[in-house]
Amino acid sequence: MAFAQLTAREHHHLVPAMADAYREAKVARRLAGLDHDPLYPGALAALDALSAREDVLLGVATGKAMRGVLHMQEAHGLEGRFVTIQTADKAPSKPHPGMILQAMEETGADPARTVMIGDTGFDMEMARAAGVAGIGVTWGYHPRERLAQAAPARIIDGFDMLLPALGETLGWREAVAGREAV
Repeated sequence: MAFAQLTAREHHHLVPAMADAYREAKVARRLAGLDHDPLYPGALAALDALSAREDVLLGVATGKAMRGVLHMQEAHGLEGRFVTIQTADKAPSKPHPGMILQAMEETGADPARTVMIGDTGFDMEMARAAGVAGIGVTWGYHPRERLAQAAPARIIDGFDMLLPALGETLGWREAVAGREAV
């Protein structure tokens, strides 16, 4: 999708070759040890806190291929944390709701208790199309303005705001990260 948006209409026939070349280059860089794919600061602590909750199931819905997700899990010791992993090689690309719908089907999750956390307007559009809440995060690819255009339930600026935002969105009635969630 990104290549299609960045390419003039008369060159759209080149998009599949561009996407293939990008994938090949990414894999080659990873194998050569040139790409380290770090986590955002605070990501691991947030995953630890969410993993510790008995009422939370974690899943992934990403435009990455499964091999990219497996690489990230291995590189950061995240194996076993996610009960469902949905990738662009298993479902239509965002903003199509397929990844979220498949994740909910696999886990038995209720749309009213499901939240998509994402850093692009495409993530928020996917959430809306799947009938779930979206929490936009400003530390990724799209700026606040683009996230806001997709009308998420909330937009947050740091991982320290994630648990309270989830608490407010899902109606958790307990102290979350030192703040009372309504």
